[in-house]
Order: sequence, then structure tokens, then C-alpha cells
Amino acid sequence: MKKRIFNLFIIATFTLSFSSCDVLQSVADQASSIANLANCEYSLKDVTNLSIAGINIKALKNGNITATDILKLTNALVNKQVPMAMNVNINVKNPTDRNAAMTAMDWILDIDNTQFATGTNTQSYTITRNTTTAVPLNVNTDIYSMFSNNGIESLKNFVKSFSSDGTSSKVGLRIKPSLNVGGVMVPMPNYIKVEKRTGSNNS
Repeated sequence: MKKRIFNLFIIATFTLSFSSCDVLQSVADQASSIANLANCEYSLKDVTNLSIAGINIKALKNGNITATDILKLTNALVNKQVPMAMNVNINVKNPTDRNAAMTAMDWILDIDNTQFATGTNTQSYTITRNTTTAVPLNVNTDIYSMFSNNGIESLKNFVKSFSSDGTSSKVGLRIKPSLNVGGVMVPMPNYIKVEKRTGSNNS
């Protein structure tokens, strides 16, 4: 009986040892993946599906706002709620021969050097070696405070800046990818800043 228990103990010890090795290797691989994020190249691909108060800005060519649009914008200002939605698409290029990975990405959106929104993308991505992966961020925020003083004219000028190449807005994004390593979220130490001037082709 004692011999049987001893044999079971030996088997359990070897099993735990191999299991621990597997866990350690997994953690090591994850640590390598988060470290390799620092070697990736980040760029703002484009801004799509931009809407303000439910109005698709791409349809407002050269600031030609219809009476219905004016009514929507006016009602939004009266109600002190001007929702803005957009998709900000980031390209993450991995020029190395090792994979990189992220579990989440904190982001801060700036337009013309004014902070508009913050958020966290919780979609996991693996950026395989020598490839580029697109990471879309869904932005939803209220921008009433930006126009509370100058009202509809200020809002109209802002709309024009997204629909005219001559007065394009500067969209900036500060991002901080992170990875779950052994059950612990490990973020990159600093935010990475990417920006792009948007025009009628990107609205």
C-alpha cells in the first residue's frame, strides 16, 4: 500500500513539474508578445462612419446642410446633447520575425488638440510577424460642451472641417496596448501617439 502511494506521489510530482514548465513557458511566450509590441509600428489608417446628432457627415458635402439637418442639430443643442460617433481605424505593423499580441487597448481621442473621448478596446489581437493588422476603435461621445457658447454656427464649422479637404481637422489618438500575462494585465509603459488629417475621403 505504501509503495502504491509512493508511486502515485512520484507520478503526481512529475505531472505537476511538467504542468509548471508548460505554465512558465506560456507566461514567457506572453511576456515576449507584450515586449514585441514596442517594436511594432502604429499609424492611424482612417476615420469612417462619422456622425453628429445622427447625421452622417460624409453626406454633407462641402457643408451643404439641409433644413432637416439644421433642425436635428438645433434640437441637439436645445437638449444639451450632441452625440458624436465614429470608427477610428489603426494599423499595427509588426516588422519583426516574432509575433506580438494585445488583450486590450486604452485610448484617448483628440481632435484639433482637444480631448474628445477616452475608452478601452477589449478585443484581443495577435499581430503575426511581418504583417499589418487593422484594429478598429468605436468612438461614442457627447460634444455639447464644445458648442454651448457659439451654438449652431460653431457646430456647422466643425462639420465642414470633416467634409472639406481645405479645412480638415487633425485627429490624434493616444493608445496604450496591454496583454494578459499569467492572469495579470501588463500595459505598455507609455501612450503611443498617432494622428492623421482627415478630409472628404476619410469622413
